[in-house]
Amino acid sequence: MSTNTVAVPTFETATPIMKAAGSPSLGGSRPAIMESGLYTANGTRYMIANDARMARTSFRIGSPLSHCATDHMNISGYDFVQRMLREWLLPGMSILNRLSLSIFSWNSRSLNTMFESARKNALKLDEEDSLRSFRDRFHRPVDAKGRPRLYFTGNSLGLQPRNAETSLMEVLQAWRSLGGDGHFRGNLPWTRYHDGLIASMAGIMGARQSEITIMNALTVNLHLMLAAFYRPTAERFRILIEKDAFPSDQYAVAAQARWHGLDPSEAILRLNPRPGENTIRTQDTIEFIGRHGPEIAVLLLGGINYYTGQFFELGPITAAARRQGIIVGYDLAHAAGNVPLSLHDWNVDFAVWCTYKYLNAGPGSPGGVFVHERHDSNDELTRLAGWWGHDRSSRFQMPDTFLPIPGAEGWQVSNPSIPGLALLRASLDVFDEADFNQITKKGRRLTAYFEFLLRERLADRVEIVTPLDPDQRGAQLSIRIRDGRVVFERLEARHIGCDWREPDVIRAAPVPLYNSFEDVWEFVDALVTAM
Repeated sequence: MSTNTVAVPTFETATPIMKAAGSPSLGGSRPAIMESGLYTANGTRYMIANDARMARTSFRIGSPLSHCATDHMNISGYDFVQRMLREWLLPGMSILNRLSLSIFSWNSRSLNTMFESARKNALKLDEEDSLRSFRDRFHRPVDAKGRPRLYFTGNSLGLQPRNAETSLMEVLQAWRSLGGDGHFRGNLPWTRYHDGLIASMAGIMGARQSEITIMNALTVNLHLMLAAFYRPTAERFRILIEKDAFPSDQYAVAAQARWHGLDPSEAILRLNPRPGENTIRTQDTIEFIGRHGPEIAVLLLGGINYYTGQFFELGPITAAARRQGIIVGYDLAHAAGNVPLSLHDWNVDFAVWCTYKYLNAGPGSPGGVFVHERHDSNDELTRLAGWWGHDRSSRFQMPDTFLPIPGAEGWQVSNPSIPGLALLRASLDVFDEADFNQITKKGRRLTAYFEFLLRERLADRVEIVTPLDPDQRGAQLSIRIRDGRVVFERLEARHIGCDWREPDVIRAAPVPLYNSFEDVWEFVDALVTAM
């Protein structure tokens, strides 16, 4: 029996039964919210739990349940819910308000779709997984005895697709047999090799094909974008980034500020979470943009912050920035191939990303670039040009004057590494076959299961830094543990792949294409032992 999806009662129709002690107090200019507690409306009882650390800590009155009913119901086991109800019903006991927003009909039909903590449940979930066969399409690292290792580091470097070798060998064979003629001859001539990758990449990034190209590496592409889009004036000269942005982004914007003769300490603004919180609330970001808009030339956020795993709400943030006349760019290194994106519809100005994390194209693989089509006719942009961005029909006539290819291709500088594109092609073939919507759907469920096991088996011994709202994260949880470095080293000693990020976080990524529910169960079991 499935969870009921219903309209949440308003204060006019809902009667509080009991409010939870210690329910979060939320201020600001937000709509009215329902406090954590038990409510009844139209003869149905509801339980509402707010997480004070989430960017969306409250439920907007009158909205549908939507993902709350489908995802958050699945992150609590039956025993856990029973324990929660007992705690709520005992006066003076505080609610476990680290739960994500959970609203559901309180009746027997609502309680039988939940995860369970036994290993057999993980095996059952794997049996029901429509993508389970794709796990065998990747090579898995092995330990010294040749046994497959648990690998949760796909947010750092994705695993090698089994078809990667064939794709690479085709390029090497063409080079061997055709030499320089491989640029124009063979099954996949090199001058047009990337053409076969654009449709797949555009689908993953939510872009039109003309807005996408594949070239260089991420930080090189970021500099190329900033060279064109960051044009500071006396009044509008600041770059807005998030606190603890990926270091390369911080180095790049500081270098760009210095290039323009500015002091980075003056030119760079940073978004910070509220005191005592780990992630940045969307409303706080929008209000910050509203206060400082006339000073900000460029907004540059990591679509998903590498450290916390927070997936920023890019649509509303982009809209707020554009209302202020701000150029909007994103580093999507941890978002590409991980979460749904709509770069064109959001009206993002530019974005850059790598392809070696969730896109599985191998170490140092070429980066991706998005430039919105409205900039095709923007004559005020002065780009750093190179011959590979020149008009295709006359490129090899070697003219003196640069004529850019329309769209993002015109931003290319040098001819790309064809072996690198071959490895990316192999991975994108797998994405096309699996269907990206199905990949992200499994990623949400796999991460929800990971969260459930951490809470069920480790309870208050771990802090999940990553937002609990599945709309504000991808396939990654960042975990803070007492003596975390020691715990991480114990996991390493058992050949379990996750990573450590200073000062105090273990990151683990359950990647839907090659991680299973049993993998997640085994990882949490190993973590329990290591602690």
